[in-house]
Amino acid sequence: MDSLISAAARALATGDPLGALKRVALREDASALALRGIAMAQLGDYPRARELLRRAARAFGSREPLSRARCIVAEAEVALAERDVAAPTRPLELALSTLQTHADHANTHQARLVAARRLLLLGRLQEAAAMLAPLAGQPLPPAHAALATLLQAELRLRLLDIDAARAAFASARSAAVTAAIPALLAEVEEAALALQRPAARRVRPEGDEVLGVEQVAALLHAPVLVVDGCRRMLARGAQRLPLARRPVLFALARTLAEAWPGDASRERLIEAAFRLRNPDETHRARLRVEIGRLRRLAQGLACIEASADGFVLRAPEEGEVALLMPPLAGEQAQLLALLADGAAWSTSALALALQASQRTVQRALAELEGCGQVRAIGRARARRWLAPPLAGFTTILLLPVALALP
Repeated sequence: MDSLISAAARALATGDPLGALKRVALREDASALALRGIAMAQLGDYPRARELLRRAARAFGSREPLSRARCIVAEAEVALAERDVAAPTRPLELALSTLQTHADHANTHQARLVAARRLLLLGRLQEAAAMLAPLAGQPLPPAHAALATLLQAELRLRLLDIDAARAAFASARSAAVTAAIPALLAEVEEAALALQRPAARRVRPEGDEVLGVEQVAALLHAPVLVVDGCRRMLARGAQRLPLARRPVLFALARTLAEAWPGDASRERLIEAAFRLRNPDETHRARLRVEIGRLRRLAQGLACIEASADGFVLRAPEEGEVALLMPPLAGEQAQLLALLADGAAWSTSALALALQASQRTVQRALAELEGCGQVRAIGRARARRWLAPPLAGFTTILLLPVALALP
């Protein structure tokens, strides 16, 4: 490795992309292409960065598998920053295996961090925890230690393990200070603010009550029947009933919780579940079927009884019922939560993260654009969507999750 390549690499390690480009901007060899790609990524030109890193990987080829694997990991990290979560993961898995075989520990750790971050973004918490597990107890460089503990903090926060999340945020802050990378420290500080911001609204007849993450965690672990509108589930203590993929059943549960301790009329339930204002006997028959399905699924968790006008929700042992809703009003709250990180998302990536159809996401984005809550950049397949950061609220409960809470 020549002196210019070494100097450019040191500049990139300290967060000085312009200093790196001054040394390698006019070079076309594989090492220079890789460093130019990383520099362009640090400057925010992600498409150009990915192109340079692909050229570098091809230039290294099969004769230099270690250097090629490093380029693949760097491109995967750029793809993540670009929110291209639909990109194939097989190249990253092969690169991780190559790095492990050659005992390149630093880049192996980086590949694991990139893969874990993608899994967290998609809500695959169990897989993310497994990806981070080999890093526990490893002597990591300060920058890698900060990222690893930050991801652990986000994982614990998504699982509502508040004490563990707070300790991990403190460790991440300490490691980021040691690394002396301002952007990394700012990222840690911003993520840690989720512990202080409002996380949900508890809907009460006398008025909504704003709850923080700690209060939400305490409520979900209390002997209270919680109808959670943030994660679309019913919960009581350790029992969980996910309803994210059963929108009609969740709409019924939410309407029953809104009416608690009274009953919800059949007309109100039909309007909430089927979006009809003038029901007939066929709709009332369908309501009975859907109520029967909800009653069977919630057996042991909640009881749904018929009343003269409709149905009433009962908690076991005549306990309390609590309805949690997002701090952001509207059906697009989860979509806004994903856009709140300030990154540019494609509709296909949003659909993948939300486990929804791309057409559903497009319709929601069109409505939000009409209200001025999101904006689009680019055209056709290059079109990306942005929203202003939601600095007043934590969106941690609105992000996708594919693992039941403990």
